[in-house]
Amino acid sequence: MRKRQIGDLPTFCALVLLFGFVGGCDYNGNSTADQKAREERTRDEVAKATERAKPALEEAGRKIGKAASEAADEAQAAAEGVREGWDRGGHHLVNVNLATEDELAELPGISHREARRIVDGRPYADRHDLVVKGAISEATYAKIKDRITSK
Repeated sequence: MRKRQIGDLPTFCALVLLFGFVGGCDYNGNSTADQKAREERTRDEVAKATERAKPALEEAGRKIGKAASEAADEAQAAAEGVREGWDRGGHHLVNVNLATEDELAELPGISHREARRIVDGRPYADRHDLVVKGAISEATYAKIKDRITSK
């Protein structure tokens, strides 16, 4: 029997076929062409899914933008309220035309007797009318002018 050598034509052909087959396949035994086809199908499917989802995503984006705008408006209003409250010294304004005698007596420098005079002198077109109508003194008015309103 004759020993085959690599130089033999049948052995050479077998090796060429073997290496050609192995070189054209990936580790799963699939060809490069099959792999490329799968990748292309995946890209197409993802592109179609994105295209279908796009209107819903755009609508969600508009809703988020609107909600963010409303939240910003509310935050701005809250900030303005904080500023107004800070400017007022942290106290709410007392309406001299609507407040009870007890509410008026809580103001600095206002006794129950002065509170009764304020109630009796209503209505007041302007907060300084408290002094004009003689319900309180100018000195007392200076203490409370930033904490009262007539509107």
